Amino acid sequence: MLCSQFLTRSDQPEQPVMVFLHGLLGSGADWLDCAQWLQAYSCIGLDLPGHGGSRAVACHSLDEAAGQVRDSLTKLQLADRPLVLTGYSLGARIAMHGVANGLFAPLNIRLLAVEGGHFGLTSTQEQVVRWRQDCRWARRFRREPVDAVLADWYQQPVFSSLNHAQKQSLVHCRSDNLGSGVAALLLATSLARQAYLLDTLKSQPVPMHYFYGGHDSKFSRMTNGSRVPASCIAHAGHNAHKEQPQAFAMALRRQLNQHLEMTQ
Repeated sequence: MLCSQFLTRSDQPEQPVMVFLHGLLGSGADWLDCAQWLQAYSCIGLDLPGHGGSRAVACHSLDEAAGQVRDSLTKLQLADRPLVLTGYSLGARIAMHGVANGLFAPLNIRLLAVEGGHFGLTSTQEQVVRWRQDCRWARRFRREPVDAVLADWYQQPVFSSLNHAQKQSLVHCRSDNLGSGVAALLLATSLARQAYLLDTLKSQPVPMHYFYGGHDSKFSRMTNGSRVPASCIAHAGHNAHKEQPQAFAMALRRQLNQHLEMTQ
């Protein structure tokens, strides 16, 4: 079972429960600032395998990761509650994979909120290149001090909207990760091993809404080309919920209210 924590608790049982999945190197606590603007709801942050309080939890595939999320929420007695499943980056890919493949049954997911999650690669060549890249990073996480690897990790183009101070802050707060655990999950859930999910997601009964930072050029292009309902979070890069927690929370709440009104 994955480690979980209530970021906020609501005394309104009719309201959906917000479930948050973090990205690689993060933890459920990453969503705390965002959850402070969603106190009308109970908000739960899960620690993914190899991270935070789930460091000792092993994971070997996207299927297994999605199953661990399902089983953890079921053990929290949330199977009968309406849920909003929100994932960032790796967490978003696990959430999308689970919804697309029906792995979250019998959970009652009312909205899938995706932030900066890749729908999947479309060519074998792209998959080969990505697998080699992830293997190189995993090897470094296993062999080198975590802070040294992170200093290079945050130089990747997807983090280009961050300034030097923001990158240094991330290196500092992420350096308590166990390199072997990060490496294991990186390979188990590699984008190279993920199917292209967009078409399947569009055919699912669970509504999906995409969130992206206005300064995140890569995912802005991908989202605009996907023709899925989306919200742009201004003055934010790839990690919009961390850079603009209030704006992200308000956008998420608006989408939830719209979906609830449509189903009443």
